[in-house]
This record gives sequence, C-alpha cells and structure tokens, in this order.
Amino acid sequence: GPWPGLVDEPLLDEEVYPVCAPALLAREPALARPQGLLTQPLIHDLSMEGHPGFPSWADWLRQAGLDGATGRRAIQINNSAAVLQAAAEGQGIALARSVMARDDLQAGRLVRLCPQIRLPSRLAYHVVYRPECAGQPMIQAFCDWLMAEAAAWQAAAAPVGEPPQ
Repeated sequence: GPWPGLVDEPLLDEEVYPVCAPALLAREPALARPQGLLTQPLIHDLSMEGHPGFPSWADWLRQAGLDGATGRRAIQINNSAAVLQAAAEGQGIALARSVMARDDLQAGRLVRLCPQIRLPSRLAYHVVYRPECAGQPMIQAFCDWLMAEAAAWQAAAAPVGEPPQ
C-alpha cells in the first residue's frame, strides 16, 4: 500500500529476525548473542533487498547495536524460500520473514536467534478491494474467512523456534 481509492484491511504484520539450523546453534552457542552472528555467513535475500519496506541485514545489525558491522562473508540468494532452505541446511544465518519462517520454526528445521531484538517490517499482508464491492455477500464472506484465518494463524504463532535464554 497505500492503495488510493480502495478499501484496505490489514491481515498480518511481519517482522524479520535471524534464523539458523538447530545443529548450527548447537555447535556454535555464541549465536545466541548478536555479535556471534558475525562469525557465520549471513544469507541475504536478494529478492527483498532494496525493497523500501523490507529491513536488511544492515538494519537488523544496527537494531542489535552493531551499526556498521558486517558478517564473515555473505551468501546471496534471489528467492525467499531458498534463503530459508539454505539456513535449514546449515549454510549460514538467514534474515527471515516471520510469516514465511513460521512453519520451519514450528517443525524444528530452523531456530530463531536473538529474540530479544525486535525489528518490524513495514511490509504486511492486507485484503484490498474496491469500495463498491464491500456490500457483496461473496466479498464479505471471503474477507470474514481471511480475517478469521489470520487471527487463528496469529494465535497459533506464539513465539516458536526461540532458543532458551
């Protein structure tokens, strides 16, 4: 958004955070601290880098008090799903989108690192439609269903994949 002239109903907000394979965290306990992330390759999502609403690794590191820091080396991938797959395979630390990473976190393929550092994304999920469609039963039923699904998804998305403090 914004979408001038259209009805815009927010569904889900998104945040970004670092994730890695559980085995990598087990081998490298320093990854529980922001500075420890710099010892591993940082996986960059080129499909999102430069997008005006998506925080970058530089943004996350700044939020963590490591302004100007860079990782040991970078892996650059041009697909958000492939970024998470690379992290799950232990290739490095990915900056994950919360909505995309949820299933991998719940299944234990990924763990969230440094959960104390919060970095919301300006990107979010919305239902958008023309105002003249608002009264149509099918549109309203669809919007109601989407809102209920989003609410259930959020309720089930209580913090997952976070290592013990």
